[in-house]
Amino acid sequence: MNDSLNLKFAALADPTRRGILAMLAQGEATVTDLQKPFGISQPAISKHLKVLEGAGLIERGRAAQSRPRRLNTAALAEAGAWIDGVRQLWDDSFDRLDELLADLQQPESKE
Repeated sequence: MNDSLNLKFAALADPTRRGILAMLAQGEATVTDLQKPFGISQPAISKHLKVLEGAGLIERGRAAQSRPRRLNTAALAEAGAWIDGVRQLWDDSFDRLDELLADLQQPESKE
């Protein structure tokens, strides 16, 4: 796996960061907006945001004097594509196993 995906999956490993992403999926939000539902300090939420930004999962916007965060859907698509590829490998393996089991269950013809 490349470094970019490693950063994304490491960032996604934390439930607070996944919660932040879920909030940002509904639209841009300021640090204060993001802090409220988690009941953690502003420095703590800022650390989570820094990890998400470093992984490329969120971006900073610019609205007047605030810096709202927004979801970077392209970065999530990269992680999703990797997961889909692994899922396809598993699906193919299970399909081959199903075929093998079906062949093994066929009664042998006696000649």
